[in-house]
Amino acid sequence: MTRHEATAQIIAAQQAKGIKWTEIAARVGHSPAWTTAALLGQHAMSAPEAAAATEALGLGPEVALALQSFPMRGSLEDPVPTDATIYRFYELIQVYGPTIKALIHEEFGDGIMSAIDFSMDIERVPDPKGDRVKVTLNGKFLEYKKF
Repeated sequence: MTRHEATAQIIAAQQAKGIKWTEIAARVGHSPAWTTAALLGQHAMSAPEAAAATEALGLGPEVALALQSFPMRGSLEDPVPTDATIYRFYELIQVYGPTIKALIHEEFGDGIMSAIDFSMDIERVPDPKGDRVKVTLNGKFLEYKKF
């Protein structure tokens, strides 16, 4: 089974069972952000993590095995995302990317924020004008080496 086929089965099972990503994450023992990314093909799971996820979803060992394979990270079907939610993040980086880079360099020096030593949280923030989405990206600073 390919990783893409496993992801399709995972999404179908998650929707059919009506189970939330946060519920699966609790059973796997990792954050909802990491677990959902893993289930959608962006991280490899250990055998126990894959077993917990597939048990929660009622899926077989072939899906668990696919969850343990090394992913092709960052591989969206289109170079410019067309899904409205994903595109807004793409647009956000187009508009604010140079600002984020300038402020990181000003505060830390010449380097980058890691996407490997990284965590992410998404939460709902009540607001009288309509609830807001709060996304926290927390990555280790990695300085460029001089050699």
